[in-house]
Amino acid sequence: MKIAVTGASGFIGRHVLTSLLKQQLEVIAVTRDAARLADVSRHVRIIEMDIASPADDCFERLGCPDVLIHLAWDGLPNYKSLHHFETELPRQYHFLKTMIEAGLPSLLVTGTCFEYGMQSGALTAETQTQPNNPYGYAKDVLHRQLNFLQATKPFNLTWARLFYMYGEGQPNSSLYPILKASIARGDKVFNMSGGEQLRDYLPVEEVADRITQSAMSERNVGAINICSGQPISVRRLVEHWLEEHDWNIALNLGYYPYPDYEPMAFWGKLSQCDVFGASKKPITVMTGN
Repeated sequence: MKIAVTGASGFIGRHVLTSLLKQQLEVIAVTRDAARLADVSRHVRIIEMDIASPADDCFERLGCPDVLIHLAWDGLPNYKSLHHFETELPRQYHFLKTMIEAGLPSLLVTGTCFEYGMQSGALTAETQTQPNNPYGYAKDVLHRQLNFLQATKPFNLTWARLFYMYGEGQPNSSLYPILKASIARGDKVFNMSGGEQLRDYLPVEEVADRITQSAMSERNVGAINICSGQPISVRRLVEHWLEEHDWNIALNLGYYPYPDYEPMAFWGKLSQCDVFGASKKPITVMTGN
C-alpha cells in the first residue's frame, strides 16, 4: 500500500510518518520545504509541494497513492482568525478535489473537536456539529464539501476529529512544552488556569497510530473521534506529568482565565465503527481537586 501524507513536517505529521514506517508501507511525505524533513528515514519519499497552488498533475507527482492522509492546515493556533474560512478553506478544498478527480481512491482528513462548538459532555462522532470559532467552522464546511463531492466522484472518506494531545515536537505554545520549559529553567511556580476544565487527551504517538490504522482500512468510514473517551481535568493532567517525570514545581492555579471558545467540560466518545478501541495508555481520571 502506498500512503501520502501532507503536513508531514508538522508535529503530528512526523509521528504519523514513524507510525506508517512501522507498517512497512510505501510512504510519501509532502512538505513545502524538504529541508525540514532532512532527518527522516531514507525509506520515506519526500515531495516538495505547496498545496495552496497545486499543479494539475499533483496526484501523479505523488506517485498515485492509494491513500492520502491530509494533515496540512495553516493559521494555527489562532483559532479565531478569519483566515481559516477566507483563505485556507478554498485552498484546501481545491487541492483535495484536484487529487480526487485525478483518481485518489481513499482520503483521511483530520478535523477538530472544535467542530462541536460549545456543547458539553461526551461527544460522539454523530453529535451534530455547532462550531463557534472560524477554525472549527472552516473544518466543518470542508467536511460537508467533501461529502457533496462524493456524490459526483465516489471515494472513501475518513474524517478524523482530533481532540487534545501532547508529546515530543509539540509547538512551544502548548501546555506540555510550556511546562517542560518552566522545569528546565528551574522555575519554582508554574502559572496556569484554574485547571478544573475537563478535556480528552492522548499521547501524540497514539494519535498517530490511530490515524495510521484508520487510513489503512481503506473504507468509507465517515466521521470518527480520535480520543481516549476519558475526561480528565487539566489540573490532574499536569499533576500526572509532574508525577510521571518526577518534576517538582508549585502550580499557581487561576493565574490565567479559562478560554472563551470552548466549554468547561467536554470529551470524545468512541463509535462502534472505529477501527481502534479504548486508549492503550489511560490516565487516571480525577475530575475534582
